[in-house]
Amino acid sequence: MSAQESMEHAEHAEHASTENRKIALLIAVIALCLALSETLGKGAQTESISKNVEASNLWAFFQAKSIRRTAVQTAAEQGKLNLATTTDEAAKAALQKQIDDWQKTAARYRSEPETGEGSEQLSERAKHAEHERDEATAKYHHFELASAAFQIAIVLASATIITGIAALAWVSGLVTLAGVVMTLLGLLQPHLLHLH
Repeated sequence: MSAQESMEHAEHAEHASTENRKIALLIAVIALCLALSETLGKGAQTESISKNVEASNLWAFFQAKSIRRTAVQTAAEQGKLNLATTTDEAAKAALQKQIDDWQKTAARYRSEPETGEGSEQLSERAKHAEHERDEATAKYHHFELASAAFQIAIVLASATIITGIAALAWVSGLVTLAGVVMTLLGLLQPHLLHLH
């Protein structure tokens, strides 16, 4: 091997080494993006599950309040029927007081703004929890797609080192960009795309 050939071989090896370092840096950046999207995805998934449980609990509480209100209203209606047939004034007064108490209780079961535990307030709280659940679920879907894009980009960038095909690095960069866009959409506009 001549000196010229040895020199060209060394230059080629140095160039390949520089290119491999650039690709390794690209892989490191993509891995960082992957870690961020995975962390955001797990957080969104946890919030989605938490808000789903909260909404379910609130709807169950709403149902219990509705059943209680119906039972108390039925008792008040039955009391009104009995009141019409009662002749003793003391018994009539006691029954009327009981009917009034039942009606107040039924009204409280319907709306209790001071505690937020009337059926109207429980319904609103449950709907709000469902909205937050849907928001977190939408974010989660975006972050999952972003994670998949970052994983594919890492594979393509790694293949660049093995094959030496520079086009794979460019495709890896484009796929990474798509992952970044999906992450940003998940953070800022999770309902822009319907991914459910």
